[in-house]
Amino acid sequence: MNIHILKDTNELGRKAAAFSKVCLDQAIKAHGSARLMMSTGASQFPLISALLELEIDWGRVEIFHLDEYVNLDISHKASFRKYLKERFVDHISPKAVHYVDEDSISKLNAEISKRDIDLGFIGIGENAHIAFNDPPADFDNEEPYVILKLDESCKRQQVGEGWFDSIADVPATAVTATVKQILRCKTILSFVPDSRKAEAINNTLTQTVNPNVPATALKLHDDWHLYLDTAAASVLIP
Repeated sequence: MNIHILKDTNELGRKAAAFSKVCLDQAIKAHGSARLMMSTGASQFPLISALLELEIDWGRVEIFHLDEYVNLDISHKASFRKYLKERFVDHISPKAVHYVDEDSISKLNAEISKRDIDLGFIGIGENAHIAFNDPPADFDNEEPYVILKLDESCKRQQVGEGWFDSIADVPATAVTATVKQILRCKTILSFVPDSRKAEAINNTLTQTVNPNVPATALKLHDDWHLYLDTAAASVLIP
């Protein structure tokens, strides 16, 4: 585990992006192409913005989307497909993009199983979820993508970030990469700013690996890089 803590969130994003470029460049050199799994959400804005400023051979990068709500139209402001397309994909020319939706799970599982993901951007939620693996998370499911029910704390986070007007508006289920699939990434980068995540970060780093704190599973990975701003680290380091 490698932990990076900076006060300035934008500078943190640039540092994480620079490390991402190294990982992608190495994969392209080794395989002729790279595979990137991307999380979305408000917390990822500084990382994505910084990535777009770098010279990366995106034509050799294959992108896999991490998760998406079930029965949510792509035109909805909370759609992660819309987010990924408008904020990132439309600004580059990637080798391929594999978006998540409930009708593509079999195809996604087949595509992602062809070769390991070189770099995974895996955020951590306010309830310590990774992707939409809410507590208590299933650490044993071998399938790459599955449909899971969202818990109330996850829904509250989505409302708090402004994606939905009320908890009742948040879809009940989502398609998500499983914990096992996340841990198959060769390198994992977690970009986690904001004081809202401070308790989750503290629990992740201080508790033993357990399904009630899903992000603790990341400690099982031998190449996990955690990028925090001082607000997110405020409980861990008062």
